[in-house]
Amino acid sequence: MQLPKQPTDPKTKSQSPSNKILQYSGLGFQMLATIGLATWLGIKLDGWLEMKRFPAFTILFVLMAVIGSLISLIRGLIKENDDK
Repeated sequence: MQLPKQPTDPKTKSQSPSNKILQYSGLGFQMLATIGLATWLGIKLDGWLEMKRFPAFTILFVLMAVIGSLISLIRGLIKENDDK
């Protein structure tokens, strides 16, 4: 018994709802990991430099991670709309 062939056309494949859900959940996890790593790195660096009163590196790294993640998200959405 043979299984039905799956469509190999990339445009057909990218339009299925389950692929959209996986794509956006992947972007969400990537943003979470980036911001989490930046937070951890900032806390470690502030602790190593003994900056307990004002955690400058934590704030800086988190802001850079959020801005970078948003830029990446916007570029991905623009690219996706251009492919249609």
